[in-house]
Amino acid sequence: MTAELTVVRAGALTTVQDAGRRGYAHLGVPRSGALDAPAMRLANRLLGNDLGVAVLETTLTGCALLPDRAVTVVVGGAHCSVTVDGRPAAWGLPVRVPAGAVLDVGAATAGVRSYVAVAGGVAVEPVLGSRSTDLLSGLGPEPLRDGTVLPVGTPAPPVPVPVAAPWPGPPAELVLPVRLGPRSDWFSPGALRTLTSATYRVSPHSNRIGLRTEGPALERASAGELPSEGMVLGAVQVPPDGRPVIFLHDHPTTGGYPVVAVVAERALAAAAQAAVGTPVRFTLG
Repeated sequence: MTAELTVVRAGALTTVQDAGRRGYAHLGVPRSGALDAPAMRLANRLLGNDLGVAVLETTLTGCALLPDRAVTVVVGGAHCSVTVDGRPAAWGLPVRVPAGAVLDVGAATAGVRSYVAVAGGVAVEPVLGSRSTDLLSGLGPEPLRDGTVLPVGTPAPPVPVPVAAPWPGPPAELVLPVRLGPRSDWFSPGALRTLTSATYRVSPHSNRIGLRTEGPALERASAGELPSEGMVLGAVQVPPDGRPVIFLHDHPTTGGYPVVAVVAERALAAAAQAAVGTPVRFTLG
């Protein structure tokens, strides 16, 4: 038998995430998956897991878990304190958690989302080929609650552990490279200059669906309304208030507000770790 993890403290929002469910946008199903995919992959690599196996993604306040058998875990992503039965443990490197001991992943001290990987992966039942929680469609397991029990898969053989792992820090300023989007002509020339010259800030209303911004409104050149059309990961949609919203992994697959630009996917991991108030700049390229 393999281990099970009982959730002692679920935290503000802790979900199961993996590499996501690709190829279902035509059915209205977003990709979902870990917002900071490089952090998920590094945590899994340190445990000898396949890089895309399911982990836990915490939001700001961490979580606490109790295994019924000894497990090895890595906590990475947003920096936070890690303890095992109250004793300090390593962040960003493998930690052995004995059966019946409480692994406590503390509040993020830098960044937003921490990742808790366990040797063998979190083995909840997959839906459409993924174990990810999708907050928009409701697919996959529900966000964790106190008392939730999570099965663990069969661990791979141990791997050599480096002295240090290359965990990036959260952005002091979020610089998002963009290409102009399919509806950039719905905005005035001044709005396009504003988009690529103004400094925005991360809004407290951001979530896994989209990173919302605060800053100057983008002026529309067209006052019409669009029929719903397809939306992609990284789309910069502009709602009626004129403030750009960057679509993240749980984004809707269709929408009727114009898309002024699209953020390169490689930049979205940093967006996942940008705390409220972080300056945001858009650059063409």
